[in-house]
Amino acid sequence: MSRVVRAGLIQAGLGENPPEELSQVRKYMVDKHVALIEEAAGEGVEVLCLQELFYGPYFCAEQDRRWYKLAERIPDGPTVRLMGELAKKFGTVLIVPIYEEEIAGLYYNTAAVLDSDGSYLGKYRKTHIPHLAPGFWEKFYFTPGNSGYPVFRTKVADVGVYICYDRHFPEGARALGLNGAEIVFNPSATVAGLSDHLWELEQPAHAVANGYFVGAVNRVGRELPWNIGEFYGSSYFCNPRGQILAQGSRDRDEVIVADLDLDEIREVRDTWQFFRDRRPDTYGPLVSL
Repeated sequence: MSRVVRAGLIQAGLGENPPEELSQVRKYMVDKHVALIEEAAGEGVEVLCLQELFYGPYFCAEQDRRWYKLAERIPDGPTVRLMGELAKKFGTVLIVPIYEEEIAGLYYNTAAVLDSDGSYLGKYRKTHIPHLAPGFWEKFYFTPGNSGYPVFRTKVADVGVYICYDRHFPEGARALGLNGAEIVFNPSATVAGLSDHLWELEQPAHAVANGYFVGAVNRVGRELPWNIGEFYGSSYFCNPRGQILAQGSRDRDEVIVADLDLDEIREVRDTWQFFRDRRPDTYGPLVSL
């Protein structure tokens, strides 16, 4: 009998007239996502990933210390506690990307992973931090992650997380495969013209090279007052053969759902023996340059 998991992604935008005050914009985005989580649960989704920094705008478009106030503790902050309640209520595994404060003045771009009974399994901290013009000033906000590349053994699948800019680096994607990931989620915030030609190239390549499923999430719309470009959605799932199974629109809030047959992983790996034919004994120069 096939081992099929119904998986979901949520892509959403700020809309045309979001609140400006920090606590209000957080409430606005959390409320929007709660409704979308309920929609996903109604479609039978068993594991669901939200977008990068889901409860606010992509504030890295500017460098302003006021955004430090959006950071929360994990797992004891209000957002992760609320998401734990929803995970338990709906019996859904949730990947919850937020702005994390470890101690005062030490911040990470992080995703908490909550099992379908609401329990906190752990977190992944974004490893590769961009600082790119125009408008991706992430080193102003985030310390490079120190979590390694954990895989979370949820009740429905073994799940890895790789956040946004991480996807440009094959090393961590390989580590997630070697650590046992069956589904790798990549919550992102990326704009048209900068990366859309890579969006459907890199992550299917990771799926093929490592023999797992990938769920790639991107937010939608323009975010004022900044003008760094338009977030183009197009969130999707692809299988271990690199084929896109389901994909969202470029411009609207929605839940993307796909049924993932995890038995495909063994079938593909038995055909393409990439893990068998690796030569780690020759790779030393990769980490010595």
